[in-house]
Amino acid sequence: MAATQILFLAFLAMTSSLATASDPSPLQDFCVADDNSEVLVNGFVCKNPAMVSAEDFFFSGLRMPGDTSNPLSSKVTQANVAQIPGLNTLGISMARIDYAPGGLNPPHTHPRATEILFVIHGSLYVGFVTSNPNNTLFSKVLNAGDVFVFPEGLIHFQFNNGPSNAIAIAGLSSQNPGVITIANAVFGSKPPISDEVLAKAFQVSKETVEKLQAQFWPDNN
Repeated sequence: MAATQILFLAFLAMTSSLATASDPSPLQDFCVADDNSEVLVNGFVCKNPAMVSAEDFFFSGLRMPGDTSNPLSSKVTQANVAQIPGLNTLGISMARIDYAPGGLNPPHTHPRATEILFVIHGSLYVGFVTSNPNNTLFSKVLNAGDVFVFPEGLIHFQFNNGPSNAIAIAGLSSQNPGVITIANAVFGSKPPISDEVLAKAFQVSKETVEKLQAQFWPDNN
């Protein structure tokens, strides 16, 4: 009986730690992602350390302003494991976000990461919404030098409410945080979600849903 209880408690401890974990901790100095491997794992297979170079840990893409000439007037330049193979297993990534006046990084979530946003230039109105049942909005106007945190998995947004361009840098607690843009996912899915389902969910007519599904949903990533 005592042995059974010990095993049960060990199982609870193990599952609790798994439930609260984000990206796994590394077990070696580095595990540079091998994009050419045909092996599928949760993450990326390690490149042979003898083949690793400084370039695997380098990315110059954040030095250039993003192209904001799109319907959202914003551009996200990501710096995650897809751009920096050396981030594999390290549990961290970055992004640069450029906003023209009136530019919006629309409501979205990062399913695998908490985000901390640092405003370099300009002014941003930002916020996130808590989960059911309260759906409380926490929002703030940020200026250059300000920082704001978006908890993992929660819907959040940034809007340039100032007269000039704005720039922000985001730090994310995953090598591959993922992004789900709400409007794109709901109304731009392929194949589309049933208009009957969406009409009932949003309490609108099927005609309204069909109009939303028919329009182009821009992507600023």
